[in-house]
Order: sequence, then C-alpha cells, then structure tokens
Amino acid sequence: MLMSQLYAPTLRETPAEAELASHRFMLRAGLIRRSAAGVYSFLPLGLRVIRKVEAIIREEMSKIGGQEVLMPIVQPAELWHATGRWNDYGDEMFRLVDRHNRQFCLGPTHEELITDLIRSEVRSYRQLPLRLYQIQNKYRDEIRPRFGLIRGREFIMKDMYSFDRDEQGLDESYWACYHAYERIFARCGLDARPVEADSGAIGGDVTHEFMVLADAGEDLVLYCTSCEYAANVERAEAGPVASAKAAGEQLPMEEVATPGTTTIQEITAFLGVEATQCIKTMIYLADGEPVAALVRGDHELNEVKLQRLLGCSQLELADPETIAQVTNAPVGFAGPVGLAVPIVADHAVLEMVNAVTGANKADYHVKNVNVGRDFNADKAADIRAAQPGDPCPTCGAPLTSAWGIEVGQVFKLGTKYSAALKATFLDENGKEQPLIMGCYGIGVGRTAAAVIEQNHDEHGICWPMSIAPYHVIVVPVSVKDEQQWETAQAIYKALQDAQVEVVLDDRDERPGVKFKDADLIGFPIRITVGPKSLSQGNVEVTLRKTGDRTEVPVHQITEYVVNIISKG
Repeated sequence: MLMSQLYAPTLRETPAEAELASHRFMLRAGLIRRSAAGVYSFLPLGLRVIRKVEAIIREEMSKIGGQEVLMPIVQPAELWHATGRWNDYGDEMFRLVDRHNRQFCLGPTHEELITDLIRSEVRSYRQLPLRLYQIQNKYRDEIRPRFGLIRGREFIMKDMYSFDRDEQGLDESYWACYHAYERIFARCGLDARPVEADSGAIGGDVTHEFMVLADAGEDLVLYCTSCEYAANVERAEAGPVASAKAAGEQLPMEEVATPGTTTIQEITAFLGVEATQCIKTMIYLADGEPVAALVRGDHELNEVKLQRLLGCSQLELADPETIAQVTNAPVGFAGPVGLAVPIVADHAVLEMVNAVTGANKADYHVKNVNVGRDFNADKAADIRAAQPGDPCPTCGAPLTSAWGIEVGQVFKLGTKYSAALKATFLDENGKEQPLIMGCYGIGVGRTAAAVIEQNHDEHGICWPMSIAPYHVIVVPVSVKDEQQWETAQAIYKALQDAQVEVVLDDRDERPGVKFKDADLIGFPIRITVGPKSLSQGNVEVTLRKTGDRTEVPVHQITEYVVNIISKG
C-alpha cells in the first residue's frame, strides 16, 4: 500500500471529545471517525486491526469446537417477554415497532435468539455438546456513551453459546472458553486478568470478567498479591474484619438527642464515638417492597450483593416518604430496633456490641444497641463493599486495587433461558431434560482500544505485531532523490513478495512529517532510506515499541525484517 493512496486522515490536534489515550490516538491516527455519540465508522487502518482481532478469535474458537453462525440483529419482542427480560433490560435496549405494530429490539445480546434457534433443532443428547458463536454488531443505548470504543452504543462483539446435557458438560465448556480467552488476549498483546464478577442482566450463577488493568479503566478491581484471588468491586468479598466489639457487658439502651445529625460523620463528632461503633440503617425498595439493610458505620453497602441476595429484579433506595412510613422518622434517623420490615445485616454488624443506631425518631439516636437482644436480622450475609486493605477472603493478605477495562466475560447460565423457552432434549433414557447453557462474550473494538491503552507513548500507538494494521513502513527521506526512491521501491517490492504487510511512504513531505505519522499510526517496524546510511549500503531499521535503531545492509533487509516479524 502506498501512503499517498491510504485513506488514513491523521490529525495533528486532539479532538475535544477524546478523553482516553485509545480514543485520542484512534481519532488522530485515522482509525475511526465519530458518526454520532457512541457510534463510529472504522476507516481502513482501524478495520484491519479489527479483522486481525477477529481472526485470532476465530482460530481459538475453532480449537475448542466453536462453530460460527450469524443471527439477526433485529429480534422479536416475544422471545424477550418469554424470559422476562423485555422489561428487566431497561432503557439500554433499543426498541422499535414495524408497520404491523409488532415490537422488536436491536439485539444487545443473543441468548433468547440462540435458544429459540436450538430448541427447534436439537432433540437428542447425541447432538450435544454444541458450541456456536458469532461476531456481530450489538446495540445498547448507553446513558453516557464515552471513551470511543470503550463504551459505545453500537459495538462489535463475539458471543458464543454452549449447550450441554449436564453440569459437568457445562463446566468443561466454561473452562475451555475461559482458557481460550486467556490465549486470545495474550495473542493480542494484552495483559488481561480474569476476575470474579456479577452476571447482571445476563443471569447465571458463575461468571468471570477479563480485565485489562489500565489507569483509564471504568471498573475497579480488587486483587490479592499473595494468591490468585481477584474480583470486580461489585462481586469482591473480604475476609473477616477486626471486631468492633466494645469491652465489657451489654449496656442498657439509651436514647440521646442528636439534633440535625444525619450522617455518620456528624454522629461520630457529636457523640464522640468511632464509625466502627455505629450501624448504618438504609431502607430500600426490593421490587417495591421495603427492606432494611445494615452495615457498619465505616463500611459501604454493595447494592449488587444485596440485590443478588434478595433475588429481586429492581432495587432502589426508598424515597423520603417511604422512609418516614417505615421508620416514623425523616431520612438520617433510621435504626433496626422496632422495625416491622425484613432486616438484612452484614456479617460485621453481628459482631458489634453496644452500637449506636438511629432511634426511628426525628433528632434522636440510640446508644448500646445489641443484635439478638434489641433486634434480630432476618438475613445475615456479606453485603458490604470490599475495599483496598481488606483481608483477602482466600488467604487473608491485604487486598489491593486497580482500574480495569472489561474486554470479555464468561457466564454459566444453567437453565435460565432453556427453561423459560422450553429448550429441551431427550437423554439416553428417553427423558426430556432442559439444555444446560453458557455464554461467552468478547468486545472486539474494546479489545483493540484496550491494546492501545496498554501500548502507547506520547507520540502515538505501539501496536503488537499480531494486530498491527501493517507491520512495516518504508520511509525514503526524499522521494526526489533517485537512489533513495529506487532503493525504497525495491525494498517495498521485496517485502511484498515475502508476504510482509508493508506501506511505502511515497509522499513528497518533510521527513519529520513522515516520521510523526509513522509513530502516530504505530507501525511496529520503520525502515528509513536516507543518504547517510545508503552511502554505506545500509538502511536504518527502527522498532516502534523500544525505539531501537539498527543499520542493516540493503541486501539483507528482507530476511532481517521477516525474522523480527516471526518473533512477534
């Protein structure tokens, strides 16, 4: 490819919309262009990267028995109604109505459609296991699309679905895909860490996210440096914390006036106690029904854990009117004593003695509240948000944190969709059984963007060889110099004959402009044909990632470059 013919409109200035390095450099290097908020066109260089990521995915999916299909983007609403997700999915779903007033959606994911497809074809256990995948656009109406390809409204996803006869088969499918994902991200040049995660609207009991640790990440990951434990903050557990028990016996409850003190900070200052001695009582609505959630004063509630524990579709903080009805007090004075609603307490709360809580009375709190004597919890569970410094639930060492970009996720779905859609098979005894399912997704564009987040410098992108749009750029310092130009053309032709992906910068531009564009786009290898080196029969080879420069004889350049590419 000649640079003069390559449609790669580079930009010298960073567009105001771009916040992350990946977004900035994909725009500046001419890989993508914005069509609307969260919607992008891929230009030739960007599409070459995407196709290479897809090729790696296809190879690894094939290794584990994956077969590629392609399903419609437009999905009928009745399938989503059957699983209950038409309403559960929320405002992120793009909904539309055809001329016959039938409802459809633009597929944000394809669990319903693939299950519908399989239930009409799979009849016997002999047809299992089955692993089908597609690479296709998905659509989610993000409330705040941002960061380029990291969070868009239209995006390319690889989604695979496994169908097995039993839990053992599901386990085999799950871990086969899990390890395939490890290989995919490594081949793309990514350091991706699998972490325990929450399944969200997809459902299922077991799931792992693959996180690329980067300062620009959207998700907080807690992990242990002493063992392999790692989890998304929504899912992260923490080992037992130091007890907040007070010395001595349980004291009689004492109501104290606390005018205007509604926060933990205000209460601790007013009463001269530590936050570890306080209980926070929060009133939530779980599918419209009030429930009280208790955590220690220095802890934060994890709403994802609470929702999962309660098994509700919707969880939200109660409004002030509901709080007043439940507690007989305004916001800020709720406590567990005397509440007539279900109470869920974090494990740490059960260890507390002589705690301070709200009095369910305006401008009053209660001291010396004790679980078992003054109130009882209907459920006790880990419902607090783990935080850096908490003990690892596996080995007890302190947890640390980092920001991550989610590039993939694997789920054990079980029978969530097959039961709802009556997707069954006959086992060896002729008995009808529900299909056991798993699903496995990779954000293709996200993966490319995450590669840039981990592989860039102040000058531009440093592509790994595996997914670079082109491997080599040949840059004659002056195309008007006959010797330079003829040598550059000869090298370009020789590399093409050796099946090397190469660009020849044939533009009549200053050398500095050419070098800046080469660094911005991120060609892994730059061959500079200049007067000084050429006078000695050499050209200069520069490696983009390290900046290393080597003088190589012209007659050896093809072999030299091919050797570098083969090593990755």
